[in-house]
Amino acid sequence: MTETIATIEELEACVGTAALGTKMKIIDHLDAGAERWIGASPIAFVGVSGDGAPRATLAGGAPGFAVVKDKTHLSLPRASLDDADIATVGQGAGVLFLAPGVGETLRANGRVSAVSADAVVFEINECFIHCAKALIRSDFWAAAPLGEAPDDAEGFLFASRFLALATADADGRTDVSPKGDPAGSLVRLQDGVATLAERPGNKLAFGYHNMIAHPAVAAIAVLPGSTKIAVITGSARLSTDETVRNAFIVEGKAPILATMIGDVAPEIRESAALKRAALWPAKAETPAIDPAAVLVAHVKLNKSKGLAAMAIRTAISKTVVAKGLDAAYKHTLY
Repeated sequence: MTETIATIEELEACVGTAALGTKMKIIDHLDAGAERWIGASPIAFVGVSGDGAPRATLAGGAPGFAVVKDKTHLSLPRASLDDADIATVGQGAGVLFLAPGVGETLRANGRVSAVSADAVVFEINECFIHCAKALIRSDFWAAAPLGEAPDDAEGFLFASRFLALATADADGRTDVSPKGDPAGSLVRLQDGVATLAERPGNKLAFGYHNMIAHPAVAAIAVLPGSTKIAVITGSARLSTDETVRNAFIVEGKAPILATMIGDVAPEIRESAALKRAALWPAKAETPAIDPAAVLVAHVKLNKSKGLAAMAIRTAISKTVVAKGLDAAYKHTLY
């Protein structure tokens, strides 16, 4: 295998492919569970396809700042966005929501359908729950407020423990993927290249597919406890280089891949959205959010046809899903 993943075939040989049950967690609208999740979220990572390259920003406020207008439309106040001018009608878009104390995240993808003086509206055609590995590995909700954070890009990225990566395919379809690891094991900057560890996941690999088709990416790195962020843009490639991967070993395990983003000059800045969200010290787990129950509902709402899909919908239960999630977090975190 080459050290750079250049084709889908090479990617699948490295990371595998998602099982049908995993694919069936994706639905084409915002259901009641997603609406509760969004209503409880004080922070969202937003990515848009941009003009030739993705852009990323944060949106934040008191829970309820983001509004589900109907099953396919989501509205964010422009005042909630760090970059209020990021969106243009027709652009692909992805929004990643976090709920206090909850490890799993909600991903909603679609396109920008309207921009006004007051709000940005997204038409959503893809919604699903992402596993909690990124937030568990980063100790995201366990963070204490930090008085100071590194001001230099290299130091800030080394200290960062959570990152949201925005990617887009050649047609502008956009995705925002969460990444998390202990400090020093998530992302490092050297000689203008930001290298990001890629740990085992659900094998949907949307971001990986996007990077192969369209290498331009944007990312926001976070040091939990701080209201500073690092904004990264550049051209990415997926590397299997053993030396590169071995620099990110945790618990004796190297990441399966490394994303290497070239020609970067990270911008370190305060995030007004993070300040408004007041994430740390973390509040108790959001009682209205039951990730296993939402996942079950999404699988049952999924429109996949065939006997295998029917069997999965019939057999799935909250108990089975909850046990599966717990096992994955204990045994396949790295």
